[in-house]
Amino acid sequence: MEIVESRDMTAGLLAAVNGLLPQLSTAARPLNAAELAALMQAEASRLFMAVEEGKYYGMLTLICFAAPTGRRARIEDLVVDAGARGKGVGRRLVHCALQAAERWGARAVELTSNPARIAANGLYRQMGFEPQPTNVYRLALPRG
Repeated sequence: MEIVESRDMTAGLLAAVNGLLPQLSTAARPLNAAELAALMQAEASRLFMAVEEGKYYGMLTLICFAAPTGRRARIEDLVVDAGARGKGVGRRLVHCALQAAERWGARAVELTSNPARIAANGLYRQMGFEPQPTNVYRLALPRG
């Protein structure tokens, strides 16, 4: 299995992303081709896909941004297909994202994870992520 940074929109990639999204969140809506293309072409985001023999097994988005306190990176929307879990796919996706963040010059990589996702939280700790004493706040905005 290889981890690739996807920069070109294809019908197969769109189908794979839309197949993985419901496994990530029941609230996630499918993307259309233009939305996926925009995500992959955005300067601040990198879409990594786990692929083997043309089949996709997982994805992760790395967001890179500059702040007054230094360059940062954030992992978002990491999901591994249910049939591929427990086989190191998530670890490989995170590892590739960490390498990309380091090349970009990020001083830290952050992520959030639902406490109920026991295996995912265990993976993050094994890879050196440490829980932070912070609150996460969210304000839903109306769609424009």
